[in-house]
Amino acid sequence: MASLAPPAENPALAHQAALLARPLTPARRMADAIRALAIDAVQTANAGHPGLPMGMADVATALWTRFLKFDAADPRWPDRDRFVLSAGHGSMLLYALLYLTGYEGMDIEALRRFRQLHSPAAGHPEYGAHPAIETTTGPLGQGIATAVGMALAERMLAARFGRSLVDHRTWVICSDGDLMEGISHEAIGLAGHLRLNKLTFLYDDNHISIDGDTALARSEDTLRRFAAQGWATRAIDGHDPGQITAALSFAVRSKKPTLIACRTIIGFGAPTKAGTAAAHGAPLGAAEAAGAKAALGWTAPPFEIPPDLALAWHEVGTRGAGARRAWIKREARHAQRAEFERALAGRLPDDWHQAVAALKQQILETRPKLATRAASQLALDALVPATPELAGGSADLTGSNLTFVKGMGTVAPGAYGGRYLHFGIREHGMAACANGMALHGGLIPYVATFFVFSDYLRPALRLTALMGIRVVHVLTHDSIGLGEDGPTHQPVEHLASLRAMPNLHVFRPGDAMETAEAWELALRRTDGPSLIVLSRQSVPALRAEAGENRTGRGGYVLAEAAGARAVTLIATGTEVAIAMDARSMLAAEGIEAAVVSLPCWELFAQQDPAYQREVLGAAPRIGVEAAVAQGWERWLGPDGVFIGMTGFGASAPFEVLYKEFGITAEAVAAAARKRLLRPPTA
Repeated sequence: MASLAPPAENPALAHQAALLARPLTPARRMADAIRALAIDAVQTANAGHPGLPMGMADVATALWTRFLKFDAADPRWPDRDRFVLSAGHGSMLLYALLYLTGYEGMDIEALRRFRQLHSPAAGHPEYGAHPAIETTTGPLGQGIATAVGMALAERMLAARFGRSLVDHRTWVICSDGDLMEGISHEAIGLAGHLRLNKLTFLYDDNHISIDGDTALARSEDTLRRFAAQGWATRAIDGHDPGQITAALSFAVRSKKPTLIACRTIIGFGAPTKAGTAAAHGAPLGAAEAAGAKAALGWTAPPFEIPPDLALAWHEVGTRGAGARRAWIKREARHAQRAEFERALAGRLPDDWHQAVAALKQQILETRPKLATRAASQLALDALVPATPELAGGSADLTGSNLTFVKGMGTVAPGAYGGRYLHFGIREHGMAACANGMALHGGLIPYVATFFVFSDYLRPALRLTALMGIRVVHVLTHDSIGLGEDGPTHQPVEHLASLRAMPNLHVFRPGDAMETAEAWELALRRTDGPSLIVLSRQSVPALRAEAGENRTGRGGYVLAEAAGARAVTLIATGTEVAIAMDARSMLAAEGIEAAVVSLPCWELFAQQDPAYQREVLGAAPRIGVEAAVAQGWERWLGPDGVFIGMTGFGASAPFEVLYKEFGITAEAVAAAARKRLLRPPTA
């Protein structure tokens, strides 16, 4: 066996030696079961992160055995505490806890297959892989911001249904990497402002990053940073059971969200790698793994737990059974039981369709000329009263995004009975918070900002799509049509970029009717997020009927040619009206053109090929969109022509900009004429 002599410059090993010299307690043995499973799983997979599970095992053991409210028999119990492993690279900590406490579906074979295809024990926790995994984590910072949304949802639902149904906490294990990410500032600022006192962060303060000591890149006072943003704070030795228990008790009593900085030794037990970056993101190696188990006094074979420890952990998994049974009895007697269960199940109210139908009829009768953002306000005015779980807000752009509905009330510090949220200029944190609200259940969140600032929230949106959860993004000022604010605020590449994201529905409605239909589809959709991309400038009413939700097909013939099609004009959003004007110009010249509105590419792509051929037709195609061309070749074919943007915009009134960049009815008609004179590609 290779020598395991510790390097002299590793001060953590002296502290580790002193800790290991203490008498072995039942709590330490239970924590060592986590450590042993983490060592074995990472070693077997030949990949993974053993350091965090080994370092935070003592803290996790205290939390799960004494404070966390859960029942392993029912991982979806609505009033369970939420546990989020924001430091998702340490996923074996979570999987070991689920196995040890007896959750069905996380057996020892799952741990043996850690990081293998179709194992619920994936490299990072994945929502849906096991019902007790509350959220997908791994991109650092996302978990803590998502947890803020969970804690917020708990407070809002408690205000609506009462503490007898909703009274639980949110616990987070996070890392220094989580707290270095920019989203952490947004998340902790919002949580502190709103006084989310049932939220606790357990910070793995191990002083180690991949590159080495965290002092290489950060020197801030973390506790003072949190305190400045309205948090209660404690610093403890993360291997001292008394300090851990006292800090967790303090968090439960706190009237503020709480940060507990747990000073730990990464890779605790490893004879040479503990306290170093070598323990972070790679297997310990056979010799180091054996040395760690020897130091811990662990003699069981790989993936085996001594019977007395297995029993002790199993009893932990049943500790909350009585509380769950009592809750079930309370719910059975509760006057709002049916409404609570409907909201938690994600079902829309039974009469919800009536509000949608009335909205469409109103639009049909009034035929308003509106910016589609204003049409979205009309939709919200109808849908918010009809959908009690619909809650949302804006990143300090309420008056521009048009997302507030009179009477819905505003969430404020200590007052959670409203449904509107002022997120401040925190787009990234806002989107992740919405994820947490959706994951918690009982709410349908919508969030809003300018479309160009979707860049700021994209990582959280990607997780929304990956997890397949219902969040609606209202993204206004969708093109050069916003005008004078100029190219910094004019999105040109964003439609193409977001259409490239899997499981994301991008709606760009062309008038008030399509906007109402987009909202209907977004709220009905339960398996992923929707973006409703809206204009600043007004557009005319284009649709003359309100029966079928035609946006639900993704694309449709808005205006057929009077005779045989000579050309098909395909457009989205504000450019649909331009295509209609071009159609009239061409008709005056005897050129028969059809106009196709394509408000949601993703839904159109799901239609059968026969329908797509019927809509797109065999005639030459002209695409029109105030954005870059990427992706349009799919619908235009090899002989199609695109009218749109080829670079960034400029600062001027929108009418001037559309002429400057050649996105006009005249330009579309000219392109059609020119295309009809050109022979098709062989």
